[in-house]
Amino acid sequence: MSIDMPKLSAVELLKAESNFLRGTIAEELRSEIDHFDKDSIQLLKFHGTYQQDNRDDRSANKAEGGGKAFSMMLRSRIPGGIMSSDQFIAHLDLCDTLGNSTMKLTTRQTIQLHGILKSDLKKTIARINEVGLSTLAACGDVNRNVMCCPAKRTGNVHSQMQKLCLDIAIALEPRSGAYHQLWLTDDETGDKTLVGGEVEPLYGPRYLPRKFKMAVALPNDNCVDAYTNDIGLIAVVLDESIIGYNVIVGGGMGTTPSAKKTSPLLAKRMAFAKPEQVIDVCKAILKVQRDYGNREDRKVARMKYLVDNWGIVRFRRAVEEYFGGPLADCTEDDVHGFDDHMGWQEQGDGLWSYGLNIENGRLYDNDRRQLKAGIRAVCAEFNPEIRLTAHQAMIFCDVKPENRDRLIKILRDHKVPLSEDFSTVRRWSMACVALPTCGLAITESERALPGIIDELEQPLAKLGLDHEAFTIRMTGCPNGCARPYNSDLGLVGKAKGKYTLFAGGALLGNRLSYIYKDLVPDTDVTKELISIFAAFKANRINGETLGGFCARVGRDELETLADAAPKP
Repeated sequence: MSIDMPKLSAVELLKAESNFLRGTIAEELRSEIDHFDKDSIQLLKFHGTYQQDNRDDRSANKAEGGGKAFSMMLRSRIPGGIMSSDQFIAHLDLCDTLGNSTMKLTTRQTIQLHGILKSDLKKTIARINEVGLSTLAACGDVNRNVMCCPAKRTGNVHSQMQKLCLDIAIALEPRSGAYHQLWLTDDETGDKTLVGGEVEPLYGPRYLPRKFKMAVALPNDNCVDAYTNDIGLIAVVLDESIIGYNVIVGGGMGTTPSAKKTSPLLAKRMAFAKPEQVIDVCKAILKVQRDYGNREDRKVARMKYLVDNWGIVRFRRAVEEYFGGPLADCTEDDVHGFDDHMGWQEQGDGLWSYGLNIENGRLYDNDRRQLKAGIRAVCAEFNPEIRLTAHQAMIFCDVKPENRDRLIKILRDHKVPLSEDFSTVRRWSMACVALPTCGLAITESERALPGIIDELEQPLAKLGLDHEAFTIRMTGCPNGCARPYNSDLGLVGKAKGKYTLFAGGALLGNRLSYIYKDLVPDTDVTKELISIFAAFKANRINGETLGGFCARVGRDELETLADAAPKP
């Protein structure tokens, strides 16, 4: 295939001229200025960090004659969300000593530390690497954290998936030595840890046109939302062993409402790959996006637009050309179940796991509850393996049967809400960080959703829907980090204090929602949601789900039914 040379965007030129992600970061780290310049901000994403400021403090700072109070958000790369107790506690230590004292479990099975000062950034990254993890490629125009079902189970299936997840993360990792040179080299002695090569054999000097995301799922457990990824791998299981994967391509949530050319899209089924083919197929897909993705306009640079514009037939032909041969068609296997892995579950080896729901992924200690202290105590006593979920929660693994009651007592002693204490609607809800630290946020999200759930719990109980499982997801901007566009109901920040309300997605994650109402004032959000629940209760058929009901009746009929339904 011939490749037309694109007119490069400013970010593309910056990457090409960055000397493989170095830029002027080293010089700026030595400077006493409390922030990085705009070019370094772009390159720092590849190293796992974003520059932010606390927007709650802007007015006060300005009134006192100051400027923005800059800090860094740092994201670790944790393939499949699998980590040790020591690694988890190291992150808690960092959030207490160098961060803002809270820690965020993300929607992609990683950890975010907020409030890191520029002067502390290098020591924070070094410490994460000392415990065997990394921040490299947690952000930026590369393959980011690879997701996988985190459940710990005996047998081949889960171990095969989780090994593949790690193998993909390693195979698609950037090779530039910049990361180790910048963050893991002693400034005084020059001693280095691992040093990568100078050439990027997979990415090239401009890396990818845009971020790239992957997930590995089971048909009966799409807990990682495979259809929202650039590449989703759905395991095909025969006789308790994985014989291959159905490869789906072209998913992505972000959109720009003012740009009609943008939209959230779900991945399309492309081909079947044998286990020994998967990594080379993934590399081939990445190379197609590398060479044909849009490098002129970052708004349409995600691979989902390339797949959508070309169509799956043409895209598959290109992948097969890069792969070096034909691929088989997908099997009939597809997602049909979702387990959030909360509460007690048997591992199959005589041990148990306990999934602890963390509301919106935020870990903190205060007078009412001591989440961090409770988790520290559990880790100190039992040293469990920790697994992070794609729903901003965590799982304690390898718990002996005789220790189950003791683990629960430790959590209760620290006033940690147990998964069993959460209402169904709160357990299945999810929100992004948004204000005050995310620079893209238009509205509240993480700080607003708990209050909305408070107002929904009693009406849902009165309607008899308090045990109904459905997803409510909220984001402070249209980028959709909490995946609101394929949830049963989604709230997306559109203007100050106003949200776009989406309906008709699915807990399974395999159906997009539609805009039900736009520019809903924050004061009306709860009322609008309750009206939808009332319409669902009065008009559902054949045990359909909330999202299925909204999809069946459509936007206009839903509004009519919502207006007419008796409210609790």
